Amino acid sequence: MMNKMMKYDFDEVVPRRGTASYKWDSAESPDVLPLWVADMDFRTAPPVVEALRRRVEHGIFGYARVPQAYYDAVTGWFGRRHGWDIRREWIVYTTGVVPALSAVIQALTEPGDRVLVQTPVYNCFFSSIRNNGCEAVESPLIYADGVYSIDFDDLERKAADPTVRLLLLCNPHNPAGRVWSREELRRVGEICLRHDVFVVADEIHCDLVFSGHAFTPFASVAEEFLLHSATCTSPSKAFNLAGLQIANIVCADEEKRRKIDRSINVNEVCDVNPFGIEALQAAYNEGEEWLDALREYLFDNYGVLKDYFDGHFPHLPVLPLEGTYLAWIDCSALNLSSGAIEEMLLEKGKVWINAGGMYGGAGESFIRINLACPRQVLKDGLERLGRGLHSLAAEI
Repeated sequence: MMNKMMKYDFDEVVPRRGTASYKWDSAESPDVLPLWVADMDFRTAPPVVEALRRRVEHGIFGYARVPQAYYDAVTGWFGRRHGWDIRREWIVYTTGVVPALSAVIQALTEPGDRVLVQTPVYNCFFSSIRNNGCEAVESPLIYADGVYSIDFDDLERKAADPTVRLLLLCNPHNPAGRVWSREELRRVGEICLRHDVFVVADEIHCDLVFSGHAFTPFASVAEEFLLHSATCTSPSKAFNLAGLQIANIVCADEEKRRKIDRSINVNEVCDVNPFGIEALQAAYNEGEEWLDALREYLFDNYGVLKDYFDGHFPHLPVLPLEGTYLAWIDCSALNLSSGAIEEMLLEKGKVWINAGGMYGGAGESFIRINLACPRQVLKDGLERLGRGLHSLAAEI
C-alpha cells in the first residue's frame, strides 16, 4: 500500500475557492475553512481525469445514450468488489442518489404514508420523504459506550404500523460511521419482510469502508431481500464525482422497477450527461488502485483528528469510524445545541462543520466533520476548531 500511497499525492492542496464550489464558495467570508458538505478536496482518480479529457477534446456535447459498457462497468465493479451479482436489467440510471431516493418514495408510496428512518441519519432522507407528502418515523439508533447499534425492538414496533410502507436504510451509515454487519442487515430485513415494509438502501458510501470492516450490500444477504428492496448507488462519494450527476437504482422486482422508472421519467431525472457516463466507466474499470490508496489516507486523517481530540478535548469523544469520511463527535459535555456550536465555531474559529441536529433529534448533541482533505488542511481545521472550542468554553 505504501507504494500506492506514494504514487497518488493526496497531500497536494488543490485550490477550490472561486470555482463555484458549493463547499468552498458558500461562506460569506473567504477566511472560513469548510469541513462540512460531503465532497472531497482531492482530484479524482487519474483514469477518470483522462477519460474526461478525451471526451472534452471531442468537443460535441449532445444528448447522451448509456451504452452497454456502462452496465458492464457497474455489474463488474459490484461483482469484484462486493460479491454481488447484479443483472443489467435491474439497473435504472439517474442523476444522483437523492433524486433516486425521491423517485423510489414517489413510486412506492401514497401521500400520507409513513417512512421509517434510523436516526441520526442523512438529512436529505427527511426532505425526500416530506417532498413526497409522506411522514418520517424515526427509529433512533442506540448510542451506548461511544458506539451506535440498531434498536431492533423499536424498529419492529414501528415497522408493524400498517401505514409504514418503506424503510430508508443508510448502509454504511451517515453520519454515525457504522458499516452494518451481515447479521445486522439480516435482522433488519427479516423485520421488514414480516411487516411488508419495502427497504430502500442508500449505499452511496459503500466503497469507503476501512480495514477490519466489510461492506455487505443489503440486497445480497438473501433472495427475499433482493426482491423486497431497491438499492441506490453512485461512484460520486468514493471518486469525488458529485457534480457529474450520475447514479443507479438496482431493483430486481420487475413491477416495482417499472414504477420507479416511471417516477424517474415523470420527474425528468432520466437523462444523464456524457461526462457522468464516461467518469463512472473509468472509475469502476480503472480506479481500484487509486481508491485503495485513498481509503488508507482517509483513515490516517481520522487518526490525526482522533488524536487531536483525545489530547485536547477528551470530554468530546470521537466515535469509531468504520466507513465514510465523516467524523461524528459527541459534544454533549458542552450542554449546547449543535446549531449553537456550529455558529460559534464559524464565528470564533472560522471553520464550518455540520450541526448534528440536521440529522434528526438523535443527533442534536453532535457535530460532523468532513475528513476528506489534504492533511495540512485538516490540521489547519483542527487548530481552528481548537480556537473556537476554547472561545466557546470561555463564554459558557
